[in-house]
Amino acid sequence: MAETKRLTRRAMAFVLAGGRGSRLKELTDRRVKPAVYFGGKTRIIDFALSNAMNSGIRKIAVATQYKAHSLIRHCQRGWNFFRAERNEFLDILPASQRMSEEHWYRGTADAVAQNIDIVDSYDVDYVIILAGDHIYKMDYEIMLREHVESGADVTIGCLTVPRAEASAFGVMAVDDTGRITSFLEKPADPPAMPDHPNKALASMGIYVFSWTFLRDLLLRDAQNPDSTHDFGTDLIPDIVRHGKAMAHRFDVSCVRAPSEPAYWKDVGTVDAFWKANIDLTDFTPELNLWDRDWPIWTYSESVPPAKFIHDEQKRRGIAVSSMVSGGCIISGTEIRNSLLFTHVHTNSYASLDHVVALPYVTVHRSARLTNAVIDRGVVIPEGLIVGEDPREDARWFRVSEGGVTLITQKMLDKRAAEI
Repeated sequence: MAETKRLTRRAMAFVLAGGRGSRLKELTDRRVKPAVYFGGKTRIIDFALSNAMNSGIRKIAVATQYKAHSLIRHCQRGWNFFRAERNEFLDILPASQRMSEEHWYRGTADAVAQNIDIVDSYDVDYVIILAGDHIYKMDYEIMLREHVESGADVTIGCLTVPRAEASAFGVMAVDDTGRITSFLEKPADPPAMPDHPNKALASMGIYVFSWTFLRDLLLRDAQNPDSTHDFGTDLIPDIVRHGKAMAHRFDVSCVRAPSEPAYWKDVGTVDAFWKANIDLTDFTPELNLWDRDWPIWTYSESVPPAKFIHDEQKRRGIAVSSMVSGGCIISGTEIRNSLLFTHVHTNSYASLDHVVALPYVTVHRSARLTNAVIDRGVVIPEGLIVGEDPREDARWFRVSEGGVTLITQKMLDKRAAEI
């Protein structure tokens, strides 16, 4: 354990949080994907940041680019407890044309390359590159130790997925020792794992490097006019061909109870986002947010407890198989299988079934909502019915392939102007 702690003291986490996440449609019109809300009170980026802190990493950098204000404000408010005098910090690194007046961040590797001098100042031996837009709980100490013990140039975090589903990922072919022999981007015929012929190893976008090795690699890549300056497209395949790349299986470092499955989700579509949130209302959800040994840290507003009022026929404030956050007022509304974020206010005779309502949503009287995601601050008008007539819903709102209706205030304003 002492050696593990020593390794984490010599490491930093570099979180890539600049991508829009366009498949989330209007949910990322005003915020970058890592800043999208998740789980009642957190944001997506909180999972990568919490994993780093819980793993013992106290040096963290977050690279931002697309519509970063919401993300930066969240990090400033919720992650301002690091103490510089203890050599702890969380630095925000916005794209600021630091190396060239012609370029913002051109790719994931370029985001690190443009901040080489800053990483140098951190005086670390190891860098863990993280994506800031996935939901999972992982002990990075275990992966870091594997990297050091194997002598690899890079260690790549890998998911174990069915071969039939692996075509949606970058897939690793490995030998019996776990060394990566080839990297294939979304292959039609994914290579099987040596010990599981029906399984494949898919990249999680998590990489461990020694800083000395990565620094040299980034400088060479920056001079290559043919490179897209991306880890998955350029740097990783080059290391697989000419160096030593090792696969780290997420099953080994996933934080979970012994009987629980390894949980990792890319909530990159409206359907996936809705389902992952609704799954938290299950009797025993696969993602354990109640684990006090591995908490998910976030910015917590000072709000009163949730309140349920009225107890009359068809006007009863109740919530069944649901998660209701602080500051909510459920006034004569029936809530079922839904997740309500902070300060959601609902009114009499309304009903919500399989609804994800982001913060500060107001639902007026007699609204009936089913299978929906409601963006932050939306005011649902009295009597609105959603989720019962897909063709009518599609006239005004975005209806996903899975039948989930996404509602924003702009959509409602347009509907009100045309009705």
